[in-house]
Order: sequence, then structure tokens, then C-alpha cells
Amino acid sequence: MLTIPTRYTARFCDGSARREFLKVGSLGLFGLSLQNVLKLQDRAKAAPVPSRLQGATGFGSAKSVIVLFLQGGPSHIDIWDPKPEAPANVRGDFKPIKTKVPGIQLSETMPMLADSIDKCTLIRSMSYTPAGLFNHTAAIYQMLTGYEPTEISPSGQLEPPSPNDYPTAGSWITKFRPPSDPVLPFVELPRPLQESSVIGKGGAAGFIGKAYDPYRLYQDPNKAITLDDLELRKETPASRLEKRFELLKGINGSMPELEKTVSKNALDEYYQDAFDLVLSGKARNAFDLSQETAAMRERYGRFTFGQGALMARRLVEAGTRMVQLNWPSVANGNPETTAFDTHAANFGPLRDLHCPKLDRTLSALLTDMDERGTLDETLVVAVGEFGRSPRLGVSTSGNSNSPDGRDHWPYCYTAMIAGAGIPGGRLYGESDATASSPKEKPVHPNDLLATIYYALGIDPNQEIHNHLSQPRDLVKGKPLMDLWLG
Repeated sequence: MLTIPTRYTARFCDGSARREFLKVGSLGLFGLSLQNVLKLQDRAKAAPVPSRLQGATGFGSAKSVIVLFLQGGPSHIDIWDPKPEAPANVRGDFKPIKTKVPGIQLSETMPMLADSIDKCTLIRSMSYTPAGLFNHTAAIYQMLTGYEPTEISPSGQLEPPSPNDYPTAGSWITKFRPPSDPVLPFVELPRPLQESSVIGKGGAAGFIGKAYDPYRLYQDPNKAITLDDLELRKETPASRLEKRFELLKGINGSMPELEKTVSKNALDEYYQDAFDLVLSGKARNAFDLSQETAAMRERYGRFTFGQGALMARRLVEAGTRMVQLNWPSVANGNPETTAFDTHAANFGPLRDLHCPKLDRTLSALLTDMDERGTLDETLVVAVGEFGRSPRLGVSTSGNSNSPDGRDHWPYCYTAMIAGAGIPGGRLYGESDATASSPKEKPVHPNDLLATIYYALGIDPNQEIHNHLSQPRDLVKGKPLMDLWLG
């Protein structure tokens, strides 16, 4: 906890000390503990838009972004990119089905999305070659930060988060595109990114500071959730809090110059943000799924991922810039439960467990947002850290695989993108006959990340500085501007 020092102790009329009021991080009088969201955060201002981007197609077309991060690496060939003409040990057990758009097929595991395919574009040419051995942690870090882990550590593999890490995308979005309303700028739910005991790698603000970390709601949205840090304490009604805030401003006005500089220039803005956030109720209400009809909740699916997507829709409607909805399982978890890591078993878990949830949730989110008119101003992206090996039963990453299992495969996989004015019902890029490598328009993860920044009105080519004050690119990728061309 950070306490701003004072040379004297003033007391409010209700007996609470000014020193207590200035305990940054606990905000005891507010009943708020958003240390990593609002802590002495500068009033971030978006960088000026370069002339080359002013009026560019698609630039700034999104107010918010929802990233459905399918940690674990879902099999592209068994979900998004079926290859019915490939050999049996490649095409697998599933048959392709027609979709609403002629010429686009999906796996039979995605019948609901087949009816909503006109609202999204499938990028079937995602591809990168990892540096050295590749695992979930390294791939997640690259996908969400735009940098390989080797940029900050010699091994670049299974290492815990570090203050020297490159910031995750949502943290840059928070810095460059702060919301104007009293809402949470960046929310991550319902669990952290995780492989084995490494938790949160690629999911924090790194060297730009914890003030830009996500608000982490690590609770199951399909169950009752608690939001103590977004609520007033029962013994502190709003009217009383307002009086305290006015008294604080009055005290600040008569403080010695040094302390006034510390407090008034920094803390007034901090408390005003926290004050507005709590009293407005916008953030708290956005998490309240009881305000949705039973039919709507069923539409998304009464399970963790489905209700998380519904919550994400509510958050961006309230003004949150980025919601990252992580697939609710550790990256290398058991595929017989909820994990996409299908080394030991691929077809049964996809057919019976994972795809029914993924299919229902994606189709509901796209259709619901389209009906509400919010898809045009929201970018929706669904992607994992890599795909799965086209050939069954082979080892591509040093892992062992069952005869019907698929290993890690970053060389070709699929991402889904929708909204923000991007025409739906299309394919971007193409994989080869066995979904092993791109046939045309290869898309590096950094290009996808650059596209997210671009859609939100952030110049992806701008220069930033790392923890050593060394100049770096925000992301070494190019936005896919032709996504917006019909």
C-alpha cells in the first residue's frame, strides 16, 4: 500500500483522518481496491494521428474490442478449416458442412456459427515460425504483446511474469485510448492465462506499470459474483462520500506547496476517477447479468464461457475499451474436461465438450451484437496461440501424442474477426491442401495485433520505449487494411 506522507493529521467532521483518506490503493473510505486500474495513473492522451492514417479505411472504426482468447490451441482443421479431400490421417473424423455463405465450409462441430458466418471473416492463414522450442506460454506472450519472450529473457519459455515484460495489448489500449466515461478501461475474465505453474505471462502491463493492468474478474460469470471493490461500504452512503470529497479538495487548497503538488496534481484526478467509478454504477451494472432475460442468458449458454461473452458485450456497451475473455481452462489442461490441448484425445472432446460451447457462444455474440447495432463499432476477435498439427499422432513440439491426438502447430491456423465495419461472410487468406501452411496472404500474429490497434485508432507503427528507455516499435506488424474492402 502506498501512503502519501503529511506533516499533520487533519480530521473530517465524521472523525476520519485525512491521512487515512490518502492511503492510495485501499481507498478505504470508498470501499474500493482498484490498485492496478486507477493507481496514480496519468491522464493518458491518444497520440496525434499521423497524416498518413487520417481518413484511412478502417482506421479508428472501433470504439472497443472483445478478444476471445482460446488458450490451449484449438485445432483449426477440426473447427474452422476442414480439408475433406486430405488423407484420413489429416482430415480426421469430422465432415464439413455448408454455411450460410456459398463456398465457405466449417466443420460439423460448428453448426450454429454456420448460420452466422455472414457476420464474420475467417483468417485461415495465420502463421509464424517460433524461435526455438515452442509452448503455450511463449506463444501466448507473442500473440498478446507482439514480442517473442526471447526479447526479454534468454530462454523465453516457461518463466513467470516480470515487470520488464512487454505490455499486453489491452494495457496499450488503456494508455492510448482511455475511456471518457467512468468505466473500467480493460477487463480480463474469467481466469488468468496459464500453462502449468506459470500464471499471467503476457497478460499484464509490464514495463508501463501496474496502473495499466487489466481489472481481473477471476470469477465464474455463470455463478453469483462479488464486486466489493466497485461498491460503497454500507456505512458510507453516497451523500457522506460527496461531503468527504469536497472537504478533501478544500484541505488541498490550503496545503503547503510541496504537498499540494503531490496531492492536487495527482490524487485529485485519482479520487475523482474512483469517486465517479463507484458512484456512477456503470461498471458495477455492466457485470450484473441478472439484468438480462433468461432467454438471452440461455442463448449465450449457461456455462462459464457463454456467460463471459454476454458480460463482455455488456462491458463494451458501458464503454470499456477492451475485454479479454479467456477460454476457462489452463493452456495445457486435460482435454477430457475443458482444455483445447488435445494431445491425448482430439475428436471426442471437441465434439462433445469444447465445440458445442464455442459454437453457441460465438454465434450468439455475433448475432446479438448485430441485432443491437453494436457490432459496427466493436471489433470481435477469436483466436488461440496456435493451431494443431494436420497429421495425427505426430510430435511437433516434443510432446507425446495419442494416435488421434494433434500437437502444437503455429505454422498455419485460423482466427475469426468481425465487426468495426469489416464485411462478413468472407475468407481472408487460404491454407494449403492439408492446412499445414498458408497458400496465400500469410498473417503473422503481429499483423493481427496491429490490426486491433489500427481499428481502435492507435498507430501500430508508433515508437514506444521499453524498461531500459530503448526505442521500440509498438508492434512489428502491419494492419490488414484490406479486411475493410468489400
